[in-house]
Amino acid sequence: MGMVNPTTCHKETVLGNFFFFFCWSAYMFGRAATSILWGMIADRYGRKPVIIIGTLAVVILNTLFGLSTKLWMAVFTRFILGLLCGILGPIKAYACEVCRPEHQSVGLSLITTSWGVGLVLGPAIGDFLAKPAEKYPKVFPEGSFFARFPYFLPCLCISICAGLAFITCWWLPETLHRHNVTNEEQNVVDRNEYLPDVDRTKSESEKSLIRNWPLMSSIIVYFLFSLHDMAYSEIFSLWAVSPKKFGGLSFSTKKVVLYPIVERISGHMIITRTVLSIPLLTSYPFIAKLSGVSQFLVLNCASVLKTAFSNAILTGLFIIQNNAVPQHQRGAANGIAMTSMSLFKAFGPAGGGAIFSWALKRISAPFLPGVHMVFFLLNVIEALGLLSTCRAFLRFPK
Repeated sequence: MGMVNPTTCHKETVLGNFFFFFCWSAYMFGRAATSILWGMIADRYGRKPVIIIGTLAVVILNTLFGLSTKLWMAVFTRFILGLLCGILGPIKAYACEVCRPEHQSVGLSLITTSWGVGLVLGPAIGDFLAKPAEKYPKVFPEGSFFARFPYFLPCLCISICAGLAFITCWWLPETLHRHNVTNEEQNVVDRNEYLPDVDRTKSESEKSLIRNWPLMSSIIVYFLFSLHDMAYSEIFSLWAVSPKKFGGLSFSTKKVVLYPIVERISGHMIITRTVLSIPLLTSYPFIAKLSGVSQFLVLNCASVLKTAFSNAILTGLFIIQNNAVPQHQRGAANGIAMTSMSLFKAFGPAGGGAIFSWALKRISAPFLPGVHMVFFLLNVIEALGLLSTCRAFLRFPK
C-alpha cells in the first residue's frame, strides 16, 4: 500500500482554503457593493423584479462557476454573482409585508431557517457530487466532460434548483403598491397599511434612513452579531479539526458536517438569549475534554442552542429594521443592513483564522491559554452586542 505524503495533503488543504477564501470574499464584496442599490430598485419597481433577476443570476453564473478552469475565472464569476444577486434584502422586506404584524416573526424566521438548511445541504451536495469521475468512474469515465470539469456537476445541480425557484417566482404576488400621491401622502398610506400601531406624525428625521435612529441602532447591533456569527463559524470549524493537544476535538472534516444542525426559532427576547449564549460559549473548551457519546451529545446540544439563540436575535433585529421605516423605504433599509453583513462575512474567515492561529501560539499561557482565549474574545463581541440592546441605545419604532 502506498503511503500518503502529509506535506502534499497539507498543501492541498492550504490551497483549498485559499480558493474558498477568495471565492467567498469575492461574492461578499460584490454583494456589499450593490445591496443598497438593489434595495432602492426594490423600493421603486417592486420586490418581485429584484427576486427574479437574482434567481436568474444564480442560474447563469453558478453554472459558469462550475466551468471555471482558472482561479481568476472562479473569483470573477462569484464577484459578478454577488453584484447581481440582491435577493436577501428585498426577501426580508417581502416576508415582512406578506405577513400580518403578529406573524412577522414567523415569516422572517423562515428566511434564516432556509439559509441554515442551505448551509447544511449545500456542502453535502458538493461533497457527494464533486469530482464524479474519481468517485463514480463507471458512470463518469475518465476523459469525459465531467472529468474535465470536476466541480460542474454540483454547480449544475444547484443551478437547476435555482431555475425551479426562478420559474416559481413568476407566480409571486407583488407587495409594493405605489399610489398616485405625493411622498408625504405615500408615507401616511404606507403606515396605515402596514404599521397600524405607530404614530402617524412624520418627523423630518424619519425621512432620512441615516437619521432614523431606530433603524440605524438596530443595524449597528446587527453589525456586532454578524461579526460574531462569522467569526464563530470559522473558529468552530478550525477548533473541531484541531488536535486534542491544542484543545481541539480532533474531528475529521466529514465529522464536522454533522454539527451545524439546523434548529431555528423566532422571538424578540434579545437580551435574555444573548446572556444565555455567553456561558454557552464559555463551556466549549471544556467539551474537548469529553470523549465518545457524551462528547457527541453535549456538542450537538450546544451547537443547537447556539444556533437557536443567534437566529432568535437576528429575527428580532429583522423585525425592528423593517418596522422602523415605511414600506417604500424598506428595501433600501434592508440593503444597508445587508451591506454591513456582507463586509463582515468577506473579512470574517481571514479574521477568525488569524485569531485562532494566534491563540494556538499561546497554548501554555497562564491566562486564558489556547482556545480559551478564542472563545473569550467571541464572548467579548457577544457582550458588546448585549450592551447595545439596552433601551438607551437600541430604539424600538414608536
